[in-house]
Amino acid sequence: MVDLSIVIPLLNEEDNLRLLHERLTAVLTSSPHSYEIVFVDDGSTDNSLKVLQGLLECDPDHVKIVELQRNFGKTTAMVAAFQNARGNIIVTMDADLQDDPNEIPGMLETLNEGNDLVVAWRKERMDKAKKKLSSRIFNKTVSNLAGVSLHDFNCGFKVYRHTVIKSIRLYSDLHRFTPVLAAWNGFRVTERPVVHHPRHAGESKYGTGRVLRGFMDLIMVLFITRFLRQPLRLFGWLGVGVFSLGVLLNVYFATLWLIRFLGLAAIAPIGTRPLFSVGILSLILGIQLISIGLLGEMIRYFTYRPSDEYVIRKVWTA
Repeated sequence: MVDLSIVIPLLNEEDNLRLLHERLTAVLTSSPHSYEIVFVDDGSTDNSLKVLQGLLECDPDHVKIVELQRNFGKTTAMVAAFQNARGNIIVTMDADLQDDPNEIPGMLETLNEGNDLVVAWRKERMDKAKKKLSSRIFNKTVSNLAGVSLHDFNCGFKVYRHTVIKSIRLYSDLHRFTPVLAAWNGFRVTERPVVHHPRHAGESKYGTGRVLRGFMDLIMVLFITRFLRQPLRLFGWLGVGVFSLGVLLNVYFATLWLIRFLGLAAIAPIGTRPLFSVGILSLILGIQLISIGLLGEMIRYFTYRPSDEYVIRKVWTA
């Protein structure tokens, strides 16, 4: 084991890697911590791998390369790095040199103030206005809906205790939601303002489509953190609400039909009214939603594993 694992997922960043390694080395060699730098080549098509191999030859004691077969995406690259990282503390950074290695000591100080995960807050962000606006909307939405008060969920610069990494499952694009997943497991999550730099070289790999995918992933995260262990509480209440609407509509139309049948008033036939169809469909949909919730509870019952229900911080013994 080492004290620090610096995890850097990358895709086509050949012009940034040597300088990034140089800056990281300058900071880390002057610290009291033992360290490793884990580069994950996520299917680069430029000379990134050759550059990394050169860094490994020059610094074999600290550099580790994880080469993926093809481009799997940032979340998968991070998972591959986590599985190969030996550090008690994990630092994740992007390879574009926008994250400043000189901020690592300060991030570690914040971690040691009793926190388990520290998220870098790019308070003065050096990106295009369009990118900053979409990110601000996304961060505000996640913060309000997930109940985790942070300014910058999207920032790749984070510092984790190894226990946090072990407790969360990452897939899809869930890497940006690690603070939410960590907080859900009871870990202390905070943020620290950091210096942010313009991209040194290369191009950003993310466009506006990432924002749309992010909101879809947010829905999944909210379900995971609030209803995964009790699916009936989501589908059951939705089903009861929709079913109740159907009951009210059908009682209304049944009353109209009875009035017309008894000749108490001149009322047009109810069978051709669109709202009548809505009432019938609401009854069916309500029953289906409740059934889905019950099926979810059955699946959870038969796949229940006590070890998945909690995260132990520490076991105290005499």
